[in-house]
Amino acid sequence: MIGKDKVFIIAEAGVNHNGSLDIAFMLVDKAKEADVDAIKFQTWKTENVITKNAPKPSYQLNQTDARESQYDMLKKLELSYEDFQRLKAYCDEKQIMFLSTADEIESAEFLNPLQSIIKMGSAELTDLPFLKKIARFGKHVILSTGMGNLDEIGMALKALEEGGLKKQDITVLHCNTAYPTPWKDVNLRAMGNIQETFQVMVGYSDHTIGTEVTLAAVALGARVVEKHFTLDSKMEGPDHSSSIEPKDLKRMVEMIRHIEQSLGKSEKKPSPSELANISQVRKSIVAKTKIQQGEIFSEDNITVKRPGTGITPASWDNIIGQKAKKDFDTDEMIEL
Repeated sequence: MIGKDKVFIIAEAGVNHNGSLDIAFMLVDKAKEADVDAIKFQTWKTENVITKNAPKPSYQLNQTDARESQYDMLKKLELSYEDFQRLKAYCDEKQIMFLSTADEIESAEFLNPLQSIIKMGSAELTDLPFLKKIARFGKHVILSTGMGNLDEIGMALKALEEGGLKKQDITVLHCNTAYPTPWKDVNLRAMGNIQETFQVMVGYSDHTIGTEVTLAAVALGARVVEKHFTLDSKMEGPDHSSSIEPKDLKRMVEMIRHIEQSLGKSEKKPSPSELANISQVRKSIVAKTKIQQGEIFSEDNITVKRPGTGITPASWDNIIGQKAKKDFDTDEMIEL
């Protein structure tokens, strides 16, 4: 089960191949070097996804030719089904999981035999008929929820369950579809709200600049994270500027693995690495001055100093007022 033993990290290549299979292969290589769990692309037939007069979102207008239609932009970025078969084979060769998000049912049916997990984009959150069809494939579904609210997430989960999936077969990713997402709009605590409300595994799909929000999501309990990456953030295309480069992807994976090790369990006790420090770092009750047999222990003649090999200072109140059973030199451990 994904996310059970370790955080499942998806390197989102998306459309950052710019329509070039050679660049897509290079992205696979870089994702493998970063030691992610999966690399994900996007699969669609433009005529099945968008009308020819659909406007571009604002972030696409800012990053691409404003005179070009969204239809023409997507057509230029579209890879063929044969390309994806070759990408799947290359991922298998490199021993990295291949994933691709289908934006329409024909592409979803094509991708189904190529992948063991299905990643659904935020645009499909309210496409309930599509979700029901996807659920019938009987595979674990990771669902992004950008632009959505709790009611819409609830309806999407119901559709997936009506299609035959159980809650344990679904991971819900908190997400914001602004590219890049402003810090003030991340609302990362919503991830915990989703988990508490629907009792599902949760994660985070990150569109912010940098990696700190992805890392924070892991610390807050994300079991799946997804981050856009590119060969060069200065390349032309809709998503490059909000994507991290390979060196940052590799460092992000390293930091996630450190964070998940650091989270540990809720029990508070000395760790194996600090057990040996207890006797050296903690303190004991010792003679502040020379003490004669029969003298009463008081704040005037005893104190607390390292090492912690004698009576613990936690017993201070029990020691005060008792009689010394022997003579003690200064700094000698007190004994009863």
